[in-house]
Amino acid sequence: MAEIVRNESLGPRPADKSSGPAERRWQEQANCLGVDPDLFFPERGASTKEAKAVCRGCEVRVDCLEYALSHGEKFGIWGGLSERERRRVRRQRALERQRRAMSA
Repeated sequence: MAEIVRNESLGPRPADKSSGPAERRWQEQANCLGVDPDLFFPERGASTKEAKAVCRGCEVRVDCLEYALSHGEKFGIWGGLSERERRRVRRQRALERQRRAMSA
């Protein structure tokens, strides 16, 4: 399980010492900046509506989602999607890559 750093100045982010400042620059423009990170990591079965509402109009929502997908984030709301929703996106992308490979 990835360690989560709850830095209120940058919102929720994984403890990833390999990612540089350029990779995290999008976080400085995120709607979640300054929001309690616990909102994005609800207890199992708890509502995700409030966290998703913060994400809904965020200008870096796609960057956040892509970060979570590329870094295998398994917990929390990232880019407006829950863990289950991100798994669905990963499966769909894998199927699409497989289809493209078979038709090439």
